[in-house]
Amino acid sequence: MNAATVDSDSGRSPLLVVENLGRRLQQGWIWQNIQLRLDAGDRLAIMGPSGVGKSLLLRAIAGLDPIQAGHIHFLGKSLSDWSMPRYRSQVLYLHQRPALWEGSVEANLQQVFQLHHHRRRGYQRQRILQYLRLLNRDETFLDRPSSMLSGGERQITAFLRGLQLDPMILLLDEPTASLDPESTASLETLVQNWQADNPQRAYLWVSHDAEQRQRMTQRAFQLRGDR
Repeated sequence: MNAATVDSDSGRSPLLVVENLGRRLQQGWIWQNIQLRLDAGDRLAIMGPSGVGKSLLLRAIAGLDPIQAGHIHFLGKSLSDWSMPRYRSQVLYLHQRPALWEGSVEANLQQVFQLHHHRRRGYQRQRILQYLRLLNRDETFLDRPSSMLSGGERQITAFLRGLQLDPMILLLDEPTASLDPESTASLETLVQNWQADNPQRAYLWVSHDAEQRQRMTQRAFQLRGDR
């Protein structure tokens, strides 16, 4: 499988550079020779048919899966030169079925700061309440037990948990697939506000919704296969 190379404005310093990336499973190469560059402020759609490996590409960029070929650089440093907890808080992968800890929504948000890498930071409740207002939800959402959340509510909780770490890049793997239209619109607004707060931020967005890609992305990277 091959991928189209994304053209970019060479006048901007890249946040992320992917060079000759390849992923192999038992049946052979899923994709090879991936060339991708993400600049500050980019809003990039990842496109391709089901089964072509879009989620695997995001997972590889996030440092969650092994890389059999190629290199990834973030802010000019090789992936191997980054502390993985630090890198993953800055290049944040949000997948379709997020895992949550037991307890309330707010306990899940607070638990992040018990992890060693984030202990010097503190939970900011007012910031979360501001995000919730953009999602048309009030503070009672924070009291909801994680075991009672719908798929969409779990997605929202995971999204809030990640945003409070101030990532530079979001890797969004169909983040609104389990949301109703109103919640989808609210989450899109939250992403737009997150990027507007710091124009250096960028994201990759996997979506099968052509109208959403039109709203939320400015260019596309096409994974192509000939299986």
